[in-house]
Amino acid sequence: MKTLGNILMAAMLLWGNTSCAQSVTPANGNKDVITGADRMEVYLPLLKGKAVAVFANQTSMVKNTHLVDTLIKRGVNVVKIFGPEHGFRGVADAGEHVDDGVDKKTGIPIIALYGNHKKPTADDFKGVDVLIFDIQDVGARFYTYISSLEYYIEAALENHKPLLILDRPNPNGFYVDGPILDMKYQSFIGMKPVPIVYGMTIGEYGLMLAGENWLSEKANAINAYNITTQPTADTPFHIQVIKCKNYDHNTKYVLPVMPSPNLKSMQAIYLYPSTCFFEGTVFSEGRGTDMPFEVFGHPAMPKNLYSFTPKPNLGAKSSKCFYQVCYGWNLHGTNEEVLKKIDGKIQLKYFIEAYKLFPGKDSFFLKNNFISKLAGNDDFSKQIKAGKTEAEIKKTWEPGLTAFKAIRKKYLLYDDFK
Repeated sequence: MKTLGNILMAAMLLWGNTSCAQSVTPANGNKDVITGADRMEVYLPLLKGKAVAVFANQTSMVKNTHLVDTLIKRGVNVVKIFGPEHGFRGVADAGEHVDDGVDKKTGIPIIALYGNHKKPTADDFKGVDVLIFDIQDVGARFYTYISSLEYYIEAALENHKPLLILDRPNPNGFYVDGPILDMKYQSFIGMKPVPIVYGMTIGEYGLMLAGENWLSEKANAINAYNITTQPTADTPFHIQVIKCKNYDHNTKYVLPVMPSPNLKSMQAIYLYPSTCFFEGTVFSEGRGTDMPFEVFGHPAMPKNLYSFTPKPNLGAKSSKCFYQVCYGWNLHGTNEEVLKKIDGKIQLKYFIEAYKLFPGKDSFFLKNNFISKLAGNDDFSKQIKAGKTEAEIKKTWEPGLTAFKAIRKKYLLYDDFK
């Protein structure tokens, strides 16, 4: 007997296995990888004669042109744009309020899905026939685009709108690691019981949300009904993932566009799952420098360590330790050097050492307990305070990771890492 997840998988893979455009070498050197957005021959027929809404940001590129501009040029009737954290053009600070508006280039209305309005409403979908989601993820649970995806899928199902997810490679898709989220600490930076590094593309993650019934009660019920129905001329699909070509989970995909203002390099993207823990402390995580998440430190640390001075810049108008000399670590290097440092796992040694060297242990963690939202539990901070080793901490992650890996395996669209 087929499970709900298996039936959904079959439906969503249908178009992902269709023939695609000729391979073109992107400027970033990923010469064989073709993103879902680039496979226009697959999904353009599904948009013909439809009013289309696109959830996108500055990473939503088709070769060297934005997806929205490309669709319009191809005659697609794009009537609405949705934008995530950092906005449609990707320049807002983390957590900064982003207003609705109009795209200056196209004149299309933009609705910001962030802050108090994270989930589209029925009014937002008025006059829309088909939805598209195309945003580059970086593969860390606390990076909010998977939360945006979750709300978008829910809203699509609840309002009976067909949804295309244009898949993109996960630059941290070559490993799985970290504690599983305890749902007591559910927030927009962690909405589902997954590890910090989940090793799935945005399309695979969407499959899991639907297949595991991790959506709203109403969305789950509608999805369970939808997958029992036959396609019609008006509804040729409900949810479909347009797969990448020539990608698997061993691929070290180099992003052609900066995914957000404080992930400025591939090195930062590789380090982010390990160094983002510093956002839950009084340490600067490098915001306000040229190397956020590659450098981190605090003015009270030993003066013989690497020094830097964070100052306001685009994407970091305000943050910790501005205009103060901080002492800490600089993990910058070539892509290969940083990948070697990461070694296919979350690295806790820097965080543990920082706590050991910091003179004010009682003030190391922020009073708002943000560290528990980042870690997804209240154990991590207690383990650090108790002086647990990296090996001891990681041993507590193993049962959850084993269970998650079994779930993850059901929804993979691409060959897994070895």
